[in-house]
Amino acid sequence: MTTDYPVLWPVATRWADNDHYGHVNNVAYYSYFDTAVNAWLIDATGVDIRQLPAIGIVAETSCSYTKELSFPDMLRVGIAIDRLGSRSIVYRLAIFREGTELELAATGRFVHVYVDRQTRRPVPIPADIRTAAERISG
Repeated sequence: MTTDYPVLWPVATRWADNDHYGHVNNVAYYSYFDTAVNAWLIDATGVDIRQLPAIGIVAETSCSYTKELSFPDMLRVGIAIDRLGSRSIVYRLAIFREGTELELAATGRFVHVYVDRQTRRPVPIPADIRTAAERISG
């Protein structure tokens, strides 16, 4: 249900996303999650998150598929936060196909662990990221 996601980020399928079976290949769904979360973070924080001293790396991800997608589908990626820790964020995600109404195509989970850009050791979530995450935390 779209109301379970405070953010519905637009993502377009690409010609290259389709596989030999004529639908979007399963690995592309993870790309949609990654694109939506990071684009939303850049938009919500107003900073280039790639330049922060701490970066979010994906420590865990999963996806459950419910409907096929195919190019040129237009999508909305639902973003919600299940857990906001001191060093990690657990995202609850969904992919919806646009049409007369949004149709659920997949649900997923994404865990960002924040690490120092140089040492790759875990560090606290940067303040800009935490502030944005708090705005959509349940």
